[in-house]
Amino acid sequence: MARYTFDRELRLLNSDQYDKVFKKPVRASTPKILVLATRNNNATPRLGLVVPKKAVKRAVWRNRIKRVARETFRQNQHKLPHIDIVVLVKLGVNDLSNSEISSTLIKLWDQISLRLNNQQS
Repeated sequence: MARYTFDRELRLLNSDQYDKVFKKPVRASTPKILVLATRNNNATPRLGLVVPKKAVKRAVWRNRIKRVARETFRQNQHKLPHIDIVVLVKLGVNDLSNSEISSTLIKLWDQISLRLNNQQS
């Protein structure tokens, strides 16, 4: 049975792991959200979040966006290939509802998965 948790092994934890994604990423974006990804050698996908103060002023708003992104990842982790994902938010993302953020992330993850599969072929 599949586990739908967000354990430590599903997170990017340090700057080295983030740097690996930033060096040679596959990109997918909307005007308010950018997703970068690279393949990893783990048995699971991993998620990292970047929600800067310049894009989202209040901590409560930043935490809401991170919470929605983590929950969306948690529910869809079994559909993703073994990749490291970094989600970067841009100015104006706070205007989106939780469901809009969630559906946007799912679409971007699908695009990333397709691009990585095409790149491998």
